[in-house]
Amino acid sequence: MATLARICRRLPRALSTTLPGRAFSAQAAQSAETPTPPAPVIRESPDRVKWDYRGQRKIIPLGQWAPKIAVDAYVAPNVVLAGQVVVYDGASVWNGAVLRGDLNKITVGFCSNVQERCVIHAAWSSPTGLPAETSIERFVTVGAYSLLRSCTIEPECIIGQHSILMEGSLVETHSILEAGSVVPPGRRIPSGELWAGNPAKFVRKLTHEETLEIPKLAVAINDLSKNYFSEYLPYSTVYLEVEKMKSSLGISI
Repeated sequence: MATLARICRRLPRALSTTLPGRAFSAQAAQSAETPTPPAPVIRESPDRVKWDYRGQRKIIPLGQWAPKIAVDAYVAPNVVLAGQVVVYDGASVWNGAVLRGDLNKITVGFCSNVQERCVIHAAWSSPTGLPAETSIERFVTVGAYSLLRSCTIEPECIIGQHSILMEGSLVETHSILEAGSVVPPGRRIPSGELWAGNPAKFVRKLTHEETLEIPKLAVAINDLSKNYFSEYLPYSTVYLEVEKMKSSLGISI
């Protein structure tokens, strides 16, 4: 009887020590079997405007300076204009060009064109003492992939593709620079001449017929730009997003 009494006293202690562990293991197994709730899905709003520029801004104001574009000037959608840039009437700036007017002024004159992938910049000051701004006068054709920095191009000139014009260089009126030419700092190309090479050197005098063809080329490119201009809105498309936002909020437009 004494042995049975001792066993009965130990039994509640053993149950009290083993049952909680079993309960915890059962809860762990149950929690492992239940799946975790899925993460919330973020859906795009149907009122969001689709932009195709991958975050690239065409017009970049810098401080008190903002690019100015004439109403009838054509600027391609992926062109970057920053700071003190002025594009005059009838001018065209083609795809991929970059005009950085962060340090000084850049002007593209009447009926002039800056073709694909050109880079135009202006320095604070010119080592030659000449104006440091980049000035492209009227009826000028700047070929693709050209680099212009703090130079002056007078009216009715042609700059060939892949040309480089360094600080203080001057191209006088009725002149042609062949493709791949490099004009050193402070070099002057006289009027009515053809120059080529690296560094650029005099080749020959232009004929009267060749000088007459220079503005005709600029006018032909201007006519071509009108076909592209008709495919794009002349102003920003921000108003489309504003109108959709007003309609979603129930505001009368």
